[in-house]
Amino acid sequence: MNLPDIRVEKGHAEPEEVAAITAVLLARAAAQPPAPVHRGRLKAGWRRLEREGGFRAPHSWR
Repeated sequence: MNLPDIRVEKGHAEPEEVAAITAVLLARAAAQPPAPVHRGRLKAGWRRLEREGGFRAPHSWR
């Protein structure tokens, strides 16, 4: 016996209604996810110390 992949839990759905909801679900599953939205900076706000020059002014601090 072949069981359907989609089942109506409550009420009665006509075959056309089941086909419509199946088409919507398949279209959503095939759609590409939206591109991520960048908020704020695209680069890190900190610097790597090993990439900086060796000299720092005597009056500067970190």
